[in-house]
Amino acid sequence: MNSALAALPVSYQDVADAADRIRPLVVETPLLEVADLSEAIGGRFFVKCENLQRTGSFKLRGGMNALASLSPEDRAKGVVAYSSGNHAQGVAAAARHFGVAATIIMPEDAPVIKRDNTQALGATVVTYDRYSESREALGQKIQAETGAILIPPYDYLPTMVGQGTSAIEVTNQLRAKGLSLDTAIICCGGGGLAGGSALVYSTTFPHAKVWAAEPATHDDTTRSLIAGTRLSNDPDARSICDAIVTPTPGEVTFPILQACGVEGRSASDADVLDAVGFAAKRMKLVVEPGGAIALAVARTHLAHLHGQTVVAYLSGGNIDPEMLARAMTRAS
Repeated sequence: MNSALAALPVSYQDVADAADRIRPLVVETPLLEVADLSEAIGGRFFVKCENLQRTGSFKLRGGMNALASLSPEDRAKGVVAYSSGNHAQGVAAAARHFGVAATIIMPEDAPVIKRDNTQALGATVVTYDRYSESREALGQKIQAETGAILIPPYDYLPTMVGQGTSAIEVTNQLRAKGLSLDTAIICCGGGGLAGGSALVYSTTFPHAKVWAAEPATHDDTTRSLIAGTRLSNDPDARSICDAIVTPTPGEVTFPILQACGVEGRSASDADVLDAVGFAAKRMKLVVEPGGAIALAVARTHLAHLHGQTVVAYLSGGNIDPEMLARAMTRAS
């Protein structure tokens, strides 16, 4: 282990422990080969189908691990979380499982399907304007007023290591096929899934590359990794990838991405729509824009993946019907 990894406050073993903790509470999602893309790179191309996880995204893993890690006394206080929708559903489902109250702060423009599903799981939803209000401040206010435990979506180690359990599954699934890993391409907003997964691959496939995939308008992680310090996105920037449009890399997650040697890659919204349509038409999988960013990045960087074994994460499938229809009209 390199010195940067050794200095981190979290390790592979923490993710492995989380995997054992939540195994009965989550689905082991499929690792599927995409024949068209395997042929295109002259290698093996797989997708990790976290869109088929309960609640439709990998965020259930972080929510379940975060609540499972609390003491019964703290759980009884209830929980509060802020999310554009997928962490919202993950925490709401975890709270329902443990029988505790959940308040979720969601942007007013979050996809209706995500808000409706969060409420259907029994959570109370509070909305805010993501461009003029601070969800963190709202979360702290509700926490102070109610005594509920705050469960952040990525800048919280129990959430992050829970999200990283997907990489434990990928490791076992590849090894069962007699394969190693050359490149993992993972969606990145705040960096929870990318950071937790990179921790795992640093141990299980130490020579593998990890790409953090972002929308081109929100490439803060890519730029930050190059600069060596956390940079922010333009507050006026917009993207259809609502699940991963965070203002800056996570304070907790960014040093982990650095220590694990993660590299950033981005793709345009047009590329993302094409990837959503490709997944639906050619792979028969429903994926939301933020969940398709890794596939979009892979499809725009195929020349750099020649001869490799590649895993791209399909991180979420909670897409409004109108957005799916828009993507399908572009698909080829």
